[in-house]
Amino acid sequence: MNFFSKKNKKKAKRRGGVRPPYIGLFCLGLFFTAVIFANVIAPYDPNEGDLFSTTIPPVWEKDGSLAHILGTDMLGRDVLSRIIHGSRMSLLISVGCILFYGSLGVVLGLISGFRGGRTDMVIMRLADLWLSLPGVIVLFMLAAVHGPSAKTIIITFGIMGWPGYARIVRGECLSLKQRDFVRLARVAGCSKLRIMFSHILPNIINTIIIMATIEIGGIIVMTASMSFLGLGTQPPSCDWGLMLAEGRQYITYAWWLVTFPGLAIVITVLGFNLTGDWLREVMDPKQKLR
Repeated sequence: MNFFSKKNKKKAKRRGGVRPPYIGLFCLGLFFTAVIFANVIAPYDPNEGDLFSTTIPPVWEKDGSLAHILGTDMLGRDVLSRIIHGSRMSLLISVGCILFYGSLGVVLGLISGFRGGRTDMVIMRLADLWLSLPGVIVLFMLAAVHGPSAKTIIITFGIMGWPGYARIVRGECLSLKQRDFVRLARVAGCSKLRIMFSHILPNIINTIIIMATIEIGGIIVMTASMSFLGLGTQPPSCDWGLMLAEGRQYITYAWWLVTFPGLAIVITVLGFNLTGDWLREVMDPKQKLR
């Protein structure tokens, strides 16, 4: 009897247990290693060029050089060094975007869900209006006003991204404000701001973390797309999207100029997406019950 019970427990554990995403964590490990130790592990300055060493292929190619493992670009700059330093730019823009529109969305969602009534109606209709705006047109308008830069990317995502956070936080707040601990806080004389930010917000922080982790990958892709179109960071920045844009005209004979920055984007986005899905399964009570 004990043998079968133990065997069933092991099967249930295999079916219901949530294993860590080893591939995702490995990808994130590579990414954050590049971010933290970029100045140490990068063999060259990312903007230092050598016109006598232009478009050198990777080390395993026929004319490759051990001095430049992933080759050089059209200005003689080391591709590996630019990819390593480009990870900092991608993380900086992604974190800046999430802090900007995530904070705005969380605050508006808390106010909308907690107060209800006209306040809720106004904020949600404003969110609907914002969601109906064409993001590409807003992007071109801001690029024309402020000029293409990392600041333009952060402002664009800040304007277009907050409704998603506001809607989800509002839904969580509508459920939590009916709980007993919120009623007890009201009876105890706590102010509305204290109830929202000291009692309700800590209970939805898991949802916010999951959303932020999953959205970082999408922001990195969108940032690279904007830089590729010339609306994001500008030369001599080592942004991955800008590297793709600069290397596309040499793709016929210098394939590494677009292949390795593209792989860096794929690996980073894959790491954040896999880790975000795992966090959702681990931290979301509904996923645990399911």
